[in-house]
Amino acid sequence: MSESIKHECGIALLRLLKPLSYYREKYGTALYGINKLYLLMEKQRNRGQDGAGVVNIKFDVEPGTRYISRYRSVSHNALVEIFQKINSRFVELEKNNPEKLSDTDWLKKNVAFTGELFLGHLRYNTYGKNSIEYCHPFLRQNNWMTRNLVIAGNFNLTNTEELFEQIVELGQHPKEKADTVTVMEKIGHFLDEENQSLFKKFNEQGFTNKEITQLIIQNLDVPKILKDATKKFDGGYAMAGLLGHGDAFVLRDPNGIRPAFYYVDDEIAVVTSERPTIQTAFNVPIEKIKEIKPGHVLLIKKNGKISEHEVLEPKEKKSCSFERIYFSRGSDSDIYKERKNLGKELSPAVLKSVDSDLRNTVFSFIPNTAEVAFIGLMQGISGYLDGWKEKEIEKLKGEGGQKLRDIISFRARQEKIAIKDAKLRTFITADSDRDDMVAHVYDTTYGVIRKGLDNLVVLDDSIVRGTTLKQSIIRIFDRLGPKKIVIVSSAPQIRFPDCYGIDMARLGDLIAFKAAVQLLKEKYKENLLEEVLEKAIAENAKPSAEIRNVVKEIYKPFTPQEISDKITQLLLPANTKAEVQIIYQSIEGLHASCPNHKGDWYFTGDYPTPGGNKVANRSFINFMEGKNVRAY
Repeated sequence: MSESIKHECGIALLRLLKPLSYYREKYGTALYGINKLYLLMEKQRNRGQDGAGVVNIKFDVEPGTRYISRYRSVSHNALVEIFQKINSRFVELEKNNPEKLSDTDWLKKNVAFTGELFLGHLRYNTYGKNSIEYCHPFLRQNNWMTRNLVIAGNFNLTNTEELFEQIVELGQHPKEKADTVTVMEKIGHFLDEENQSLFKKFNEQGFTNKEITQLIIQNLDVPKILKDATKKFDGGYAMAGLLGHGDAFVLRDPNGIRPAFYYVDDEIAVVTSERPTIQTAFNVPIEKIKEIKPGHVLLIKKNGKISEHEVLEPKEKKSCSFERIYFSRGSDSDIYKERKNLGKELSPAVLKSVDSDLRNTVFSFIPNTAEVAFIGLMQGISGYLDGWKEKEIEKLKGEGGQKLRDIISFRARQEKIAIKDAKLRTFITADSDRDDMVAHVYDTTYGVIRKGLDNLVVLDDSIVRGTTLKQSIIRIFDRLGPKKIVIVSSAPQIRFPDCYGIDMARLGDLIAFKAAVQLLKEKYKENLLEEVLEKAIAENAKPSAEIRNVVKEIYKPFTPQEISDKITQLLLPANTKAEVQIIYQSIEGLHASCPNHKGDWYFTGDYPTPGGNKVANRSFINFMEGKNVRAY
């Protein structure tokens, strides 16, 4: 994605199923757990640019001993800072008391992050302030071990205000309305209720308070707690939680919007947001890694028992397709194939755009994350060339020589045209000067494009706002002197806001929406905007389950091609010499490429939850009222 948008966070949960001494003897280090956690988080670093945090819980420690450790950071290099802080104690021991590093009992009693249960979080700030108070994992503390709660997740809820009011009605006084606080307090409330219910039950049976604590640990019904806490949740989520005594869980939303994968053997249980992370960290084959089912919780009890339970009734699976297009690393086996297919699906439209003139066309991609889709695009082009070569060879009628050699050796031209200058910072505040700086964020390769002769085709992951295209990319490509510039998006037109974790909350920011509004004005259909506004207000007054997304009506008068053509006009910088065309992936091409991940609401407006429809309508209302604010 040539323009940066913030997106889903990453989680890494690790439970050691053997005593610390086991890992010391087998792997030569008592730091096996913290080392693996670092690897799990480092391999998902793409999912957190605004902060990171880790928590460790020690089992069966003596009263008065600290058993929960937590470090968080929102620094530029948060992950490194956190683990340097954790490792500093071990470095000190290695220098002054190296024998202590082999004494696992001493380590557990005296050094933080030597417990059995770990939770790491990588944060992308899509909502809320970027300060340490907003950085996961969150901790709800209590002197009762079984009431301590740690939460970290990859989630956004659409109905935070409604849930907030429910918490207030329960008698609580939350400090703010952020969905992270709401989640923590909702689960915390029912955790307290479950504790109280069990305490009363065992107290009436005559057990002592000390005995009751152990009985609560054994009998705590985590799936019931989560079922009661989350039944009104509307959104996309993969929520990881730890309880102070050692139970752990990861809960996935009923539509499977947010990803969560796990692996279990006799040594460890691990959950992450991305599958290849587990493959790399533990060297396990893909078939041994499972996906947490939508609406289910993976429960890891303190006694080591691992099970999966239905908490909320699963609905139609609508896994986020942006995971496949851009967010997750392309090293996942399925995602790699899907991204190649996305590129291949675009090859007919690309060939048409350059009149199949491959001798005078250069292909490239921007940014690096588009490389896999580019491979697929070029495979599609190669398939066309194979057919062309057959026909050309038939025309020779057995004649060989140079003509035959020229046909056989012909290849589509692929070049690295754009390179992002990561060191350049657009800190200048004056708009005119800042625009000039933005235009130089990318460098180009000179001497490749033949001025006035070559077409330049460049593949991008997606086009959300189009700002970077207009202010930088098209300008620098035009300086190379191509006859035609074709910008190709492996994602369809982004027409609707996201409310499940991606930073695309304002409808008015989306270039596809701007294009539709402009077309309405040009075709004297501007009254449709007011009509849809009235409908949006009326819809959002209905009960949540009945709300329809009426913003779809804005796009109905136009074909996808008309929208694309208008986007091209809107993003065309003044004085551009080359002809410019923007090509988008089709919805059909997306579904053919990613058949098992049908979450496409940002393209189609088909939201998987009622809250999504409400957010779309609210976002349109905000646009019409001139409010540049989030819709949830």
